[in-house]
Amino acid sequence: MIVSRDTLVDLVWIGGCFALLILAGYGLRDPWAADEPRFASVALDMWRSGEWLIPRAGGDLYQDKPPLHFWMMAIGYSLTGSLRFGFLLPSMLGSLGTLILVYDVARRLHGREAGRLAAVTLACCVHFVMTTRGAQIDATLIFFCTLALWALSRHLLLAAGWQYALLGGVAAGLGIIDKAVGFLAVVPLPIAWLLGRRFGSLKVSLSTWLSVMIGMFGVVACWLIPMLWQVTAVGSPDLLAYRDELLFQQTVQRYTEAWHHIRPWWYYLVEVIPVLWLPLSGLLFWLVPQWREDWRHGRVATWLPLIWALGVVAFFSLSAGKRGVYVLPALPALALAAAPHLAALYARRGVQRLSLTLAAILVIPGMAVSLGALLGVERVLQAVAQSELHSLTPVHGFALAATAAWIFAWRFRAIIAWPAVVACLTVSWGFGIAPQINGERSASSFVAAMLAKVPPEKELGLLAYKEQFLLYLDRDTVNFGHARWREGDAEAFDAARWLAGDARRVLLVPEHFIATCFAENPRILAGESSDDEWWLVSGEPDPDCVRRGDPSKIFRYPSAGSVLR
Repeated sequence: MIVSRDTLVDLVWIGGCFALLILAGYGLRDPWAADEPRFASVALDMWRSGEWLIPRAGGDLYQDKPPLHFWMMAIGYSLTGSLRFGFLLPSMLGSLGTLILVYDVARRLHGREAGRLAAVTLACCVHFVMTTRGAQIDATLIFFCTLALWALSRHLLLAAGWQYALLGGVAAGLGIIDKAVGFLAVVPLPIAWLLGRRFGSLKVSLSTWLSVMIGMFGVVACWLIPMLWQVTAVGSPDLLAYRDELLFQQTVQRYTEAWHHIRPWWYYLVEVIPVLWLPLSGLLFWLVPQWREDWRHGRVATWLPLIWALGVVAFFSLSAGKRGVYVLPALPALALAAAPHLAALYARRGVQRLSLTLAAILVIPGMAVSLGALLGVERVLQAVAQSELHSLTPVHGFALAATAAWIFAWRFRAIIAWPAVVACLTVSWGFGIAPQINGERSASSFVAAMLAKVPPEKELGLLAYKEQFLLYLDRDTVNFGHARWREGDAEAFDAARWLAGDARRVLLVPEHFIATCFAENPRILAGESSDDEWWLVSGEPDPDCVRRGDPSKIFRYPSAGSVLR
């Protein structure tokens, strides 16, 4: 395939935005709580053990998510030999792929300028930047959903062959193995059928339906059938419980009877989209009238991604359990729906003023902190002293660069104010701030200090551990299962029984479990991490706790120190 010079120029611009907004600082930090260390450790265990079908965390079964994201992270480890580069590699590639897909389909449907502006606008959206700079599963889910939308749009709107319908189904199947809600990636198909009935400009044939379904179910079967066969062949109660929780509790029940992240129905419309989807959400005032005209003229190329985006938001709004990242796959679709109108909107004075205003909201706090520190303002100095920063150089750098960028935009091209200032922020954060706070955020400093207090001849156990601890251990340890918070004090009883079994054992215990079983034990303070104090406990625990402990709930976890540099 020959790529035109114009397309190459556009891809360079998109690549530049990606480098400044998302890639900046890549490889300079470790996984940060809450989710990144869990996913990184699950992938690490998968890579070390060679058990690819059934994920484990700390040696215990991990049934919260399907395995595709962990496969990709494990491949990242094998390619880079590095924790810092490997755990973020899927997100980096997924975000770049999403931008290119949005550019390509918008260019084919609405022209080169529409494609370039849609991709750049998406790259500048707060939520897209925040999520794809991290190792959330949603960063790769966005890519698979966008790949499905790209393939189905090419097939339905641009008359590409049945292979694109099949690819759309494959992408949806990969989305399901990445995160169960990936099935939403095939919803553009019934939307296209309904639009075809309304406007008569779309035809969804039986072969299209069959191609999509074959692609989706075929990919899912490649994982599901071997996993079910292994569970059935072994037949242990733990594996059977893993199967049931993964396929039912973590999917259907989590949606219909959510037990955490409870939010009102309007959460996305009021608390997420208006702020986190800027600047795109700020354009809705001008976009809605344009979309009305698109509907009146039957422009299905605009309404197909728009209805899908609205459907994703509505779907997650109906569940009581909500997190901001759940609706993120709708953001690229919204950028596609806006694509044909962006050039005209960005020429409007009101939109240019909006760009300057939004950018100023970022510049002013940075300038205030920088000037306050330089002038010795007590309140600012106290705030800095309580932070994890040991140098304000990146803050001063951001304030200076962002102010210069804002003034340049104000004088010459107002519309670039927002992307320029956001780029100053991401570069300052990625190269200057994140490396400074990494030791605290990743718990690597805490683990190093804690291990220094445990003699090598002692056997170390971890009670109610945090996943980030596992990534920095320099010795083999014992734990008592993953995420057992729903079992009350059972994990503390199991840990007490283990500790009582040998005088050479030491147990790392969070503060809230001390009174449960270890109030009379000798202990020393290990440090503070994850909003909790941690103690190194030895000696004989409460006899009642020992009696109630289950000796089978012990997982021996090998050190990760020699695996990744």
